[in-house]
Amino acid sequence: MQPIHDVDVLLLLACSLAAKRRPADATGIMAAIDLVQGNIPAEDKLVDAFARLGRAGLIVGQDNAFSLTAAAESMIGILPKKGENDQRLFELRGLLGAYQPPTDAPAIEVSAESLRAALLVHRAAAKGAGKNLLAPKPRPETTQARPGQRQRKPMPKQRKR
Repeated sequence: MQPIHDVDVLLLLACSLAAKRRPADATGIMAAIDLVQGNIPAEDKLVDAFARLGRAGLIVGQDNAFSLTAAAESMIGILPKKGENDQRLFELRGLLGAYQPPTDAPAIEVSAESLRAALLVHRAAAKGAGKNLLAPKPRPETTQARPGQRQRKPMPKQRKR
């Protein structure tokens, strides 16, 4: 894969997050992009990224659902599990730069209208009262242990002889 775009890296990581157990739909991919980066790129950039990653043989689409190929899953498996999203995107960009696609696979054709509709569904769900399971858990502010933890028990009183 010669030219590496930021949207390609973002889309590949988002597809890996959204398609854990089953192929991901466009709404799940939009939610994962929002989780990883905080803002979602324009629809035409995403359409081009789907086509590039499909031609490289990294994403497969069937019935408006997308999943990773074995080559893409092996790249995602190399990434650090506990790393921040910025670090994971940076390392995935390096892996994509070293990736050589075996053959030209067919491009994935996604319409901008379907991505726009998925974006609107995602925004409506974010405003709703439901719980977003893709949202990161907040980390505690303090790293100090609670008082009284990991202290020894006091010595028992000595008996008189």
